Amino acid sequence: PPGRKVLIVYAHQEPRSFNGSLKRIAVEELSKQGCSVTVSDLYAMQFEPRATRNDVVGCLHNSEEFNYGVETWEAYKRGGLSSDVIEEQKKVQEADLLIFQFPLYWFSMPAIMKGWMDRVLVQGFAHEFPNCYDSGLLKNKLALFSFTTGGSEEMYAKGSINGDIRYLLWPMQHGIMHFCGVKVLAPNICFAPEYVSEEKRKEMLIAWAQRLKTLWKEEPINCSPEWYF
Repeated sequence: PPGRKVLIVYAHQEPRSFNGSLKRIAVEELSKQGCSVTVSDLYAMQFEPRATRNDVVGCLHNSEEFNYGVETWEAYKRGGLSSDVIEEQKKVQEADLLIFQFPLYWFSMPAIMKGWMDRVLVQGFAHEFPNCYDSGLLKNKLALFSFTTGGSEEMYAKGSINGDIRYLLWPMQHGIMHFCGVKVLAPNICFAPEYVSEEKRKEMLIAWAQRLKTLWKEEPINCSPEWYF
């Protein structure tokens, strides 16, 4: 619906890649609906994935012994985080929907995207015990993980060599997004685009475009272990 804000966090080095096409379709379809769409193109931004002392501007809370979690929490409260982190937090704060677009690396997201999670979802901003999971600080937002795999769908079935694809979604969807209170929409998974026909690839892109047309009507997944295991 018009006026909704979407942030696409995108991790692929090549604009002409299949991931690039999926990202482009999301921008086009959602913009057509009147949503305002922002893209954080992590490789193009040369986003810093490492969580270091540089993320805190000015004096440390405890200069004797560096504790990243404590220091960024304190820095967040006084507005002392580095500008690149503040910039991403603003985008998250404004977004109704977060779409993460990436190729699956080693059963997980690429390091540059994991680094985005590590640095942006600071305590005080995204969660603050006991405000986590259903009461996480980002609780009025939706997230969707859209990714490609190297292995075929059969390889990611429950009894199969890689195990159920949902096992891999547990740390990303549950451990990060749901922990911060975000409600999660069913993932968009494109299995082995490198190894299928051009025809099949086109079908995957069309299916994504179709889904985006009615995305706002979807119900989030049931955020419980039963969904995953």
